[in-house]
Amino acid sequence: MIFNYQRVVRFQDTDAAGVVYFANVLGICHEAYEESLISLDINLKTFFTNPSLAFPIVHTNVDFFSPMYCGDKLMIRLLPQKISVDKFEINYEITLNKVIVAKAMTRHVCIDVNSRMKQELPDHISNWLETHRKDLEGAERRKLREEIV
Repeated sequence: MIFNYQRVVRFQDTDAAGVVYFANVLGICHEAYEESLISLDINLKTFFTNPSLAFPIVHTNVDFFSPMYCGDKLMIRLLPQKISVDKFEINYEITLNKVIVAKAMTRHVCIDVNSRMKQELPDHISNWLETHRKDLEGAERRKLREEIV
């Protein structure tokens, strides 16, 4: 399944100008990431409090195309992909009324909590990435068929 997360912009997400504060976009994206893990039966408590592995964000960026205001109903589409045996990234498309208003990316690395050394991605994350990869490829094939017709 291609994972989409719907989120209403709250007053607390905005700045003094009344638009979503730039850093809060990443918080909204992280909510979508957590919900996508839940959708594949990954227990968040175990995932985020696992005593042996962690998945810190090592790089991120956000591009803004249009302001987002309190009350806007956003759709966040996750596009995760495996980068290497120990790294993955998630691209996010944030839309309002089917128009992309922002794009974001978070890159994560798997590490051993005690040694802080990189580790191979565990099976449950590899499976999560593989599920999304297959779904994305299927969606792209369907879109190409629609364009041809």
